[in-house]
Amino acid sequence: MKFVSHQQVRQLFHNKFIVVLGDSIQRSVYKDLVKLLQKDEYLYVEQLKRKGERSFEEDYLVEGGCLSRMTNGTGYREVRQYQSRHHLVRFYFVTSIYSDYMKSIMEDFRHGFKPDLVIVNSCVWDISRYDLKWVDRYKDNLKSFFEELLGILPKESLVLWNLTMPLGARIKGGFLVPEISHKEAHLRHDVIEANFYSRVLAEAYKVDVLDLHFRFRFSLQNRTSDGVHWNALAHRQISTLLSLHAADAWGVELPLNSLADVSDAHQLPGLKSTRPVVRPPRVNCLPYHPHNGYIKSPNRHENAASYHMPYSPHYSRPTDYNRSNPNMMKMRHARYQDMPYTRHARYQDMPYTRHARYQYMPYTRHRSYQHY
Repeated sequence: MKFVSHQQVRQLFHNKFIVVLGDSIQRSVYKDLVKLLQKDEYLYVEQLKRKGERSFEEDYLVEGGCLSRMTNGTGYREVRQYQSRHHLVRFYFVTSIYSDYMKSIMEDFRHGFKPDLVIVNSCVWDISRYDLKWVDRYKDNLKSFFEELLGILPKESLVLWNLTMPLGARIKGGFLVPEISHKEAHLRHDVIEANFYSRVLAEAYKVDVLDLHFRFRFSLQNRTSDGVHWNALAHRQISTLLSLHAADAWGVELPLNSLADVSDAHQLPGLKSTRPVVRPPRVNCLPYHPHNGYIKSPNRHENAASYHMPYSPHYSRPTDYNRSNPNMMKMRHARYQDMPYTRHARYQDMPYTRHARYQYMPYTRHRSYQHY
């Protein structure tokens, strides 16, 4: 996929007030937007893991976090804000989609600046930390949240509901305290059910929906080892999806051919791969002769036109092949490890047996006995 660039995001969100509401994944969404507004770099692993710090990329901690007690309880608070001459981005950490704390956030919107874009999600904490029978409570809270929020914001404001991303079979996180460890096995299935309810209600209230669960169902390699959070590439893709959705809603043309290619992501600073790049061993593809060894081809500038292969790839078994010859018996059981592979026939003067192994045989779709 192609990613948005720093200049495109700066121009798209020029003189915009953006509010991000949600849990730790939404906090990483906020951080990636803040970093993308300043430079074409990815989030570091330490930046993705850290929470409640005093400052991140020239933003500041308004309340909560390290200014108060750092905890994994439902009463944890964290409000961050990044402000430049033409951009204002604010983040609220919430553990429930509608609570007394959410009502206080609504009061900020009612008496303060009205956000142009609200990016919101709240699911995992709602369905795991409050009640075993979470369905009815979650539905009622969603209805109350949408009704109050849409009653405060002007019609020009864009509200974007993010569906929760896929969870792993084995998860560990700040919300998963020992008291609710028994919910780990079925929590990913509860998330799918909660996504369905939230999507139906959001569409009923005319709220835009971004289905991140569907978008990342085949990108699980970008999920971290805890089974909950995601790496910098995934969050840059989320920022790209958010930007494209906002541009389409505001009638801004954002040409796809101007986006940065993901294949060039390794060239951008700020991205450290957690897995080493393993390349296959180099295969020597020079022509091989059993007596003369590898035959070097001439330089392409020297007699290149008159150069021919020393043998054709369609030779059959040599006519002087004799099973009683001891030298032939030794060659018969030899393994040619460095022999280049061809799928047509064997090389001249190379005896073929059913015990021969070709180490670099490429995969073809005609092999029905291989399962991938």
